[in-house]
Amino acid sequence: MTHIPQSEQSMRSEQSMHGMRHSMQSCIQACMECHQVCLQTAMNHCLETGGKHVEPEHFRLMMCCAEICQTSANFMLSNSTFHNRLCGVCAEVCDACAQDCKNIGSMDECVEACMNCAESCRQMAGSSMQH
Repeated sequence: MTHIPQSEQSMRSEQSMHGMRHSMQSCIQACMECHQVCLQTAMNHCLETGGKHVEPEHFRLMMCCAEICQTSANFMLSNSTFHNRLCGVCAEVCDACAQDCKNIGSMDECVEACMNCAESCRQMAGSSMQH
C-alpha cells in the first residue's frame, strides 16, 4: 500500500471539490437556460401557435419542466442536501418534455435545452449520490 503525503491528498481533494463546483455551476446554468427556454416557448410560441401546442398535457409538462429546472437551480445555489434527488427528478421531467416537444415539432430550441439540462442533472444526481 502506497502512502500518499497529506499535501497530495489535500490537493487531490481540492481538485475534486473544484471539479464538483464546476460541474454544479454548469448544471445550474443548464437548469436556468432550460427554465427560460421552456417558459418563453410555452408562453409565446405555444400559446400563439395553438393546436397541439396548447393541449393541456403538453402545456402542463412545459410549465412543470420550467418550474423544476428553476427549483433545481435554487437547490444547488443554496447547497441543499436534497439537490441530488431533485436533479434526478429534473432529468426525468426534462427528458419527457424534450420528447414531447420533439414529437409536436417546431420547438428545436426547447428540445435542445431540455436534453442538455437532463444530461447535466443526471450527472449531478449521480456524482452527488457517490459523495
